This record gives sequence, C-alpha cells and structure tokens, in this order.
Amino acid sequence: MPLVELAHQLQNMNSQLSIRTTVKLNNGIEMPVLGLGVWQMSEGVETEHSVLWALEAGYRLIDTARLYGNEVSVGSAVRKSGIFRKEIFVTTKLWPTDFFRVRAAFQKSLKNLGLAYIDLYLIHWPMPLIKSGIWKDLEKIYREGLVRAIGVSNYNVNQLEALVTTANIATVVNQVKFNPFSYKKELLDFFKSKNIALEAYSPLARGKKLNDPIIADMARKYNKTPAQIMTRWSLQHGVVAIPKSSHKERIIENANVFDFQIEVDDVKLLDNLS
Repeated sequence: MPLVELAHQLQNMNSQLSIRTTVKLNNGIEMPVLGLGVWQMSEGVETEHSVLWALEAGYRLIDTARLYGNEVSVGSAVRKSGIFRKEIFVTTKLWPTDFFRVRAAFQKSLKNLGLAYIDLYLIHWPMPLIKSGIWKDLEKIYREGLVRAIGVSNYNVNQLEALVTTANIATVVNQVKFNPFSYKKELLDFFKSKNIALEAYSPLARGKKLNDPIIADMARKYNKTPAQIMTRWSLQHGVVAIPKSSHKERIIENANVFDFQIEVDDVKLLDNLS
C-alpha cells in the first residue's frame, strides 16, 4: 500500500495489518513495514541464529551492511530458512571507503550474501561526491537488475535535494535514526511529500530509553512492553521500522505490535520526548 495509506490504516484498528504488511515504494516494489536490523551482531552463530529466528517469527525484511561484517551469515540464514527468496527483502549498504569502487563493493556484498540479487542497496552515509558520480554507479547496477531498489541513509533534506538534482532514478528510501527521542518531523514530512519511504534504524533508541518513565507508563497503559510501544509509535508515523535484537524472545516480542493502537494524544506525548 502507499505510504499515506499505511499511516492511515495504522490509525484504524479495523484494518488487517500484520508483520507481513508491505509498503509500496516509489518504483513499485513492496517492502515489509517491519524488519530485523543486525548492526553490531557478530559474524557466525549470533547473526545466523537471529535471522533464522526472525524469519521463523514471520519477519521478511533483513537489514545488514558491508560495514557490519555479517553479510555472510545473513545470506546463509536466508538460504537455510527454506523460504522462497522472493519472499525475503534483503538490504545492504555501501560504505564511504568504497565510494570510488562502487561496482566492486556491490559485487563483494552480493558474493558475501550468496544471493542472486539484493532487494535494496543504500548509500550508508552522505558525502559531497554522492550528488554526482556515485549515484550514477548505483543507477547502472539497478538497470542491470542486480538490485531491485536503491536509496540512501542518514541524509537530511538539503542532501537529498542535492541528490535529486542529478539523479535519473529516484531514491526509494532514506534510512535514519528515528524514535521518540529522535523524532525528525520536518524530515518525515519532506520525504512523505516526495513519496520516499523513511526507514527507522534504532527505533528502540538502542535500548537506552526503555526505562524512561513516560515510556514505562504507556507500556503499562497498553499492557505492552516499552519496546513494543516505541516500535508501534514509529509504525503509526508511516515509517518502516527495523528493531535490532539477537535474543529470540525479544525478536518475537518486537513483532507483536499489530494488535493495539496508540491513541492520538499519547502519540503526541511521545513526539515531544525528543
């Protein structure tokens, strides 16, 4: 569904939304609204088990990056899951040290993952040269069908506008830190106006705010955990969320956010925490 419709339906508990719900990106492909982030997970057992647990729990979006050093384990879990590849949405990212060898960096990530294609490839961090040649390299990879969508991460409004002036293919996603303690309303409104999806990394504020009194009170009110309150808040803003956990019970818990609705006044209260 379109971004605006997603945000509207998340305010309507009669709508049948679930962990399998997707949002339609501006190039027409569907991206799950909830996924698993694997930042700071070690290569090997930790990452592989976490991804397998997530896929078993119904997640279909997995977010990694070459910088994280765990692409091999992500790809291994995707293959071992037994789930059709087309049902899993895999994201990885280009780090600035690879800006002058984009093709080689992309091929390395593809090899690490052991997949035939990547669903979403992001520029991990903005740099001045991005507004010219680097995005063109991503466009070439996209046209070849090796990646289904291209986007950016950590971009502000001015940086995105500079990219738009030279891009032939629009970015579909901007992945940024987004949670009640880092609420970027201006950025969110701008990207909605451009039909670009905003994706929240650190939607749980890296676990540092789970004991905040307002979050804790709200968790008691809705009979949910603080993590579920924070994740649901992001979703009700029409934002794709990728909470990170390597604990099976928390991975399952983080996905249990589609059976309740945060009231409008409570959403505004959370908005003001930043």
